[in-house]
Amino acid sequence: MKIARVVVDVPAMQTDRPFDYLIPEKWEHVIVPGLRVIVPFGPRKVQGFVIDVASASDVSKLKELAGLFDLTPALTDELIELGKWLTEKTLCFRISAFQAMLPAAMKAKYEKRICLTGAEENLPEELRILFEKTQSISWNEAEQHNLFAALQKEIKKGTLEVVYQVSQKGKQKKVRYLSPAKSVEELTSLAENMPPQAAKQKALLDFFIASERTEFTSSELKEASGAADSSIKALVQKGVLAEKWSEVYRDPFEHRTFKATENMPLTSEQETAIKPILSAIEENRHEVFMMYGVTGSGKTEVYLQAIDRVMREGKEAIVLVPEISLTPQMVDRFKGRFGSKVAVLHSGLSTGEKYDEWRKIQRKEVQLAVGARSAIFAPFENLGIIVIDEEHESSYKQEENPRYHARDVAIKRAESYGCPVVLGSATPSLESFARASKGVYTLLPLKERVNQRPLPEVRVVDMREELRDGNRSMFSSELFDQLRLRLERKEQSVLFLNRRGFSSFVMCRDCGYVIQCPNCDISLTYHRQGHKMKCHYCAYETPMPNKCPECSSEHIRFFGTGTQKVEEELAKVLPEARVIRMDVDTTSRKGAHERLLTQFGEGKADILLGTQMIAKGLDFPQVTLVGVLAADTMLHLPDFRAAEKTFQLLTQVSGRAGRHELTGEVVIQSYTPDHYSIQLAKNHHFDGFYEREMNERKQHAYPPFFFLAVVNVSHPDLLKTSSVMENITQFLVQNLDPRSKVLGPVASPIPRIKNRYRYQCMIKYKRDDQLIPVLKKVMDRYQQEMARNDLAISIDLNPTSLM
Repeated sequence: MKIARVVVDVPAMQTDRPFDYLIPEKWEHVIVPGLRVIVPFGPRKVQGFVIDVASASDVSKLKELAGLFDLTPALTDELIELGKWLTEKTLCFRISAFQAMLPAAMKAKYEKRICLTGAEENLPEELRILFEKTQSISWNEAEQHNLFAALQKEIKKGTLEVVYQVSQKGKQKKVRYLSPAKSVEELTSLAENMPPQAAKQKALLDFFIASERTEFTSSELKEASGAADSSIKALVQKGVLAEKWSEVYRDPFEHRTFKATENMPLTSEQETAIKPILSAIEENRHEVFMMYGVTGSGKTEVYLQAIDRVMREGKEAIVLVPEISLTPQMVDRFKGRFGSKVAVLHSGLSTGEKYDEWRKIQRKEVQLAVGARSAIFAPFENLGIIVIDEEHESSYKQEENPRYHARDVAIKRAESYGCPVVLGSATPSLESFARASKGVYTLLPLKERVNQRPLPEVRVVDMREELRDGNRSMFSSELFDQLRLRLERKEQSVLFLNRRGFSSFVMCRDCGYVIQCPNCDISLTYHRQGHKMKCHYCAYETPMPNKCPECSSEHIRFFGTGTQKVEEELAKVLPEARVIRMDVDTTSRKGAHERLLTQFGEGKADILLGTQMIAKGLDFPQVTLVGVLAADTMLHLPDFRAAEKTFQLLTQVSGRAGRHELTGEVVIQSYTPDHYSIQLAKNHHFDGFYEREMNERKQHAYPPFFFLAVVNVSHPDLLKTSSVMENITQFLVQNLDPRSKVLGPVASPIPRIKNRYRYQCMIKYKRDDQLIPVLKKVMDRYQQEMARNDLAISIDLNPTSLM
């Protein structure tokens, strides 16, 4: 008797443990940890993950497994262990942790088929009968014939494989191939006897007779012979041509060629930085490196050469880059160096493309995965290095369950494989830099730009002075002069604004009324396209009013500035400038991001105007001016990291200027020019910023001196929200270590989103063994109410945003 321990797909507190199921005799040799199975659970059947196979159970009466989902494990043993760790670290359900590790195509509605990959002659007799007339059979057919054990053997050999056909999602892409079913002599005599009305069929036969190749895709045939589908079909029906369908990977980069690159000679600083990484690789030693290098100091080249060493030893690598800077340029660098050994995973790909890239990793066809946050779960089994570029980026933290930080997952996985982790940034997060200063991480500084280029000169313009001088434009006279100078010199400029839309809010000048979203406590943003007001939280939209809804005054005006408005203003003041605007509105269509950047790179525009997405990783030789239109938009957010995020963003944006032969200049416009984050970014002075900010954090007991946890409660009724939060806060105060501070309850900075009221409390702690058990009790206590009463409670350990 064999027992499968299964984690079922029912995310609830009561089911967050493995359940025992009896393995039917016919599958005893098939079931291994990591497989997905179908199990009876109460009245229904659900999917589950096998996490262990045992020979006995404490439960006397066991149900049997109802079906199999995979024949190749979806999760490796290491990922199953990682799931357990994630559950503890992020207080999520184990099933949520496992689901987060798989591509979307494996989470949808599925139809599964078993497909032939080799020649059917190689199959054992019992299987050959099934595949005689077809390339694939459905899972149900396999089940009816009870052939799982035989099928699994063939899948291991590679003659068969299981394919998930997901409704509208991860279907395999197939191409039809045609070849002659008769000899050249037979084809020749058929062609000679063809009736005149079958001229296209004759053309097809002539093409095959003359050709040296014997197999063509249907599109190649149609192009070469001018024949239509109907002619091909007729010849197939007559048995003259044979057809077969073969899978091809969807290649998101099929229309692009990548120029192969070689390892570049390293500077002495890069040599010093790479040495300890290479020695950790050679000794299979786990160590975390913090590569702290100014923008343009050649961090990427160091990553590439370290990965090259790992791959030459037959091991695998993962590189994470922020979603926003997963630019074509970044992909070029890795594809250029490692060619087809790279799988790329990011949100710009279709579900099917992501599924194909994931399968390349699972089948060991690639050695390197480059991607955003979720690529950290790539199912490699022999990792040699993990690199996290721009490690300070907040997009590495997942904001919904499981609320993991990719950096923590990377370090955990690297421990299992005894390999190094490299964190790279020009502006490391305070937490990481503090760990590096204490020697927990090894610091690798790169202080010089690669070609000895100087860092750009940065000037800060006080916009209050501009207003006093009567300049009401959004461009200071300094920035305007510099932009005009670049146009005369035929150089390029980048303008950065941390907002999309036309203006940030609409206010009546007579009564001060600001138009708010009816579902969220936040002002609506005006979008020029369609003359609409939109909410960026719940997608509510309404036409822009001509009169104030409150006092009927016609003096209703836009305040603040958005990218659309800047674009319009540029057209007025610099009509000759060609402008490309990049924000969520212009890059939402697939491939738009890449297309706009390529146009800019080819010099088809003078000014690139954009939001966050242009701040990182871009490298254009002709850019000599960067303008930041409003440096303080983030400074005034209720978030203890506001100064840090402002400093990082300004430093990153400044780093886009003067990266090649031409020297660069940066103009930062601000209404609070004396703020330390702006002044220190102006001087590229990270160490100074680090010291100043660490003092602030110590004074107010924030990370890295304390850990944080935030409990959020939301519900459609305000009183219900506040009373639940009040009870939770009291419970925490009574049960946590007295040295931990519990702050709150308070309304969240945005008190209502999508008609749900939001309250939160914050816990600051250094070491508190009670914390996790107490928080689990809180979730347990409200479990039923959350299911029945539309109550939502979420807990975020180490939050990156307090909004």
